Amino acid sequence: MGRGKFKGKPTGRRHFSTPEEMLAGTSSRPRTFRKEEAEVEEEETSDIESGEESDDVSEKVKGTEGVIQIDNPNLVKPKNMKARDVDLEKTTELSRREREEIEKQKAHERYMKLQEQGKTDQAKKDLERLALIRQERAEAAKKREEEKAAKEQKKTEARK
Repeated sequence: MGRGKFKGKPTGRRHFSTPEEMLAGTSSRPRTFRKEEAEVEEEETSDIESGEESDDVSEKVKGTEGVIQIDNPNLVKPKNMKARDVDLEKTTELSRREREEIEKQKAHERYMKLQEQGKTDQAKKDLERLALIRQERAEAAKKREEEKAAKEQKKTEARK
């Protein structure tokens, strides 16, 4: 029989179980899946019934791990922590970069406070410059006022 332009996969088509087959237990699921599913259901019911959670983590044994004890220092096993076991008062140590970054920020804040108070060399120079500029502006304003007064006086004399 012709398949047309596209060929199907050589592994065959997918077969889905109908709800009737599933209820009757005649579905074509692999037996291993049924075993795993049954184990998971048993574990869930035992956990619910006992009310206690075991701290031992049962891991699947791969290859020869069950036969031979291997102490690999590079193997990092995940540390699963329960929410109730977490210590909130415990502070974690910062890395060198984080510590240096925090120190840098604190030093900058200290410098800015001293800058505002006028205690740093830079602040002293800035204040001197500012005082000089204010003095020059005050002199310039005074000079303008005198010139303006002199100009008005000349106008009044010219009218007489």
